[in-house]
Amino acid sequence: MDFFGGEGGGSQWMLIIPLIVLIVFSIFMRRRKSENSPQDIVMSLISDLHSNQRVVEQFESQTRPTKLKIGSWQRNRDKIGFLDETTRSNVSNFFKMAEDFNLQMDTAKRYKTTSYLSGMNTEKMREPLTKSIEGLQEWLKVNMQQMGPGTGNQGCMGGGSGRQGCLPGMGGG
Repeated sequence: MDFFGGEGGGSQWMLIIPLIVLIVFSIFMRRRKSENSPQDIVMSLISDLHSNQRVVEQFESQTRPTKLKIGSWQRNRDKIGFLDETTRSNVSNFFKMAEDFNLQMDTAKRYKTTSYLSGMNTEKMREPLTKSIEGLQEWLKVNMQQMGPGTGNQGCMGGGSGRQGCLPGMGGG
């Protein structure tokens, strides 16, 4: 069956396939470019931390626990030298725990047993997680105020508004 009707439909595929590849590539590259500035790195880390906070809080009640997000950490672990020592330490400690957590999750899935999950203590993760979020939000708040609105920050959704308040507790609309 020819989806494009008639013969020569293959030439249309030759146009569509590179276009699809270009779109996927541009989406992938846009995500990577968005973490060039310290503010973008902090926003990315906070996003993963908030997702992880929900996973940690619901871990005991979940029938199928999910892995913690560590992608932002893996991309940016060598770029957080601009953070104060305490925040950097809290972020580093939490994501090391998250990597261990994910390894245990992988082991449980590999052996198809929940016995590996029964010994997992998410309670010890809560303090470094909370302190990481607080430290990063404070850093972001201070540095956004120093920069002022509209100094190149793209805002929450890349709209160029430079507004504050994109994250809970950051005081904005």
